[in-house]
Amino acid sequence: MGGSRDASAVMGRHADLDVVLDKILQGQTDAFGQVVRAYELPLRSYLASYIYNLDDVDDLAQEVLLTAFRSLSSYRRGDDFGAWLRGIARNKLYNYFRSASRRNHALEGFREEVTRLVESDLERAAAEDRTEVIERLLGCIGKLPERQRRVVRAGLNGDRPADLARELRITIGAVYNLHHRANQLLRDCLQKERS
Repeated sequence: MGGSRDASAVMGRHADLDVVLDKILQGQTDAFGQVVRAYELPLRSYLASYIYNLDDVDDLAQEVLLTAFRSLSSYRRGDDFGAWLRGIARNKLYNYFRSASRRNHALEGFREEVTRLVESDLERAAAEDRTEVIERLLGCIGKLPERQRRVVRAGLNGDRPADLARELRITIGAVYNLHHRANQLLRDCLQKERS
């Protein structure tokens, strides 16, 4: 934090840091405002070098300053006050990133759970949709003329066209023609049912 010299110079213009700290420790808590004004910008710059989100930078800066205020008695006079604040800031950053990692891990678990739940819903919806389509298809098959219905059933059952041709006493070509015509009628019927 190259700005700590500037902060010390600002503090020097307002009052000696030790004098300000003594006032704060004697109960004149409003004197801490001088410390904030002197060190806030370099502190925020330090935090912003690690964190992109400025709202998080603001929150962490406030936490660091609040912790510094509560821990002023542990500051060793003569040490670099800016370095002491950066030490507090490092601890806050460590906790911030550890917490963010836990949140991200929890969020990933949540995403996986939602995916599992949605997946089963989608499968269920697809199954219901398939059931609905099958019911419509069966209704359309029932509307076909007898020979075309028989050709479609034979295809669904996996019967060989030659066997069906013998049973219906028609040629294999006629079976294919019936099948083709039945497919066209079924497509038309399903489109009408859908609308």
